[in-house]
Amino acid sequence: MTTDLTPLSASALEGLRTEFDQRADNRLAMNAVTSSGIAPVAHNYDRARLLQHRFSVTVDNGKVTTQAHSGRCWLFSSLNVARFVARRALNIDTASTSNPSGDFELSQAYAMYYDKLERSNYFLNDAANLVRAGEKTDSQLMQFLLSDVMGDGGQWIMAMNLYKKYGAVPKQYYPETASSQNTGPMNTQLRSVLHQAVAHMAADPASIDQIVKDSLAACHRILTIHLGTPPTSFDWEWTDKDGNFHRDGRITPQEFWKKYINAGLEDYVCLVDDPRSEHPKGKKIGIEHLGNVAGGDATEYLNVPNQFMKDCARTILSEQGLPVWFGADCGPMMDRDGGQWATDLFEYGRVYGFDFDMDKEQRVRFGDSAMNHAMAFVGVDVADDGKTTNRWRVENSWGDKIANDGYFAMSDDWFTEYVFEVAVPKSMLPAEYQKAFEEPAIMLPAWDPMGTLA
Repeated sequence: MTTDLTPLSASALEGLRTEFDQRADNRLAMNAVTSSGIAPVAHNYDRARLLQHRFSVTVDNGKVTTQAHSGRCWLFSSLNVARFVARRALNIDTASTSNPSGDFELSQAYAMYYDKLERSNYFLNDAANLVRAGEKTDSQLMQFLLSDVMGDGGQWIMAMNLYKKYGAVPKQYYPETASSQNTGPMNTQLRSVLHQAVAHMAADPASIDQIVKDSLAACHRILTIHLGTPPTSFDWEWTDKDGNFHRDGRITPQEFWKKYINAGLEDYVCLVDDPRSEHPKGKKIGIEHLGNVAGGDATEYLNVPNQFMKDCARTILSEQGLPVWFGADCGPMMDRDGGQWATDLFEYGRVYGFDFDMDKEQRVRFGDSAMNHAMAFVGVDVADDGKTTNRWRVENSWGDKIANDGYFAMSDDWFTEYVFEVAVPKSMLPAEYQKAFEEPAIMLPAWDPMGTLA
């Protein structure tokens, strides 16, 4: 029993109660919050009404998608970028009564099927190597990998690993299923297979190769039972925005990706804002044991100033007319129904009488903030001076029943505080940043907050 901790005494508790009762605004806050909840009470009306859904630059990507009860935002957002490219290549406009082809989406279930299969293989081989090397099953590393396995999250680089290897298919050829829209039960079964595999490896190291083979086969069966058999080819036909019918014949997912989508997306790199002072800007960061496709590109990113990320995103939107994939900590200061993010959108401190004063570095360092959601920028509002950014338009994947038909408005100061990662063409980086990608990465442990998945 720990004896050097100070107990909460009756007198101390009475002092807290007395202090609370001495301030009339505490009781007013209690009455309001117990009746309505904290969000409506803390909501900053003035800030909300001034954060408009109007933008000087807009990239129209049509009806928003919905990831349902799953954590596939990184796949939805990367495929939202890809579908914009495909729409342009196919001359497909956004949906209308006369143009049903405008509802065009790329199958997120197809990408998830191969992500889960590849991630199972990645984990099994990684765990096998660790067991062979003598890693204890109760070590911090092994316990973290076991606890973190088979979530739905991912990164841009992981998505590109999938598309490079397996391509993409229009959604009608591999639609959503009950399990793709609610991944929890399927993930539980996959996770149990992988946990059991490590248990068997530890008990019988001589049989590791067979354990890996049998466990991967079990994961494949589970995935196919839950999601169906993904197509290896399909007959592709569509009607363009001018009413012209096209038929491309039999095509593989890989051929479809290369012909209609790639457009340089495979050459994108990831920029991150790691605010911790010990991690210098202009240096590449990697995360140990993080990946999905064995033999694919490593999950690495270049640590850059937040303003540089903004500049790149603005340039891509305004000059290239393309959406920009990004990852953020989406929870703080978010009005989900109104579709808004701003650093002062909720005045929690005023309600509680407490000053929340941590900066971005402290929030990362002390476990208060990390990337947990991926979306796409599809617009930006720039002031008349051509320099000041007011707000950003965000395509989310939470359906069109919230926000502005599913699109959000983000203040520029919220970008500073809570956006952690953007994917950009490597060619747009200055020479010193391009060179930095050729240098070895500063490797961070598997549990580092920069390794969290959207």
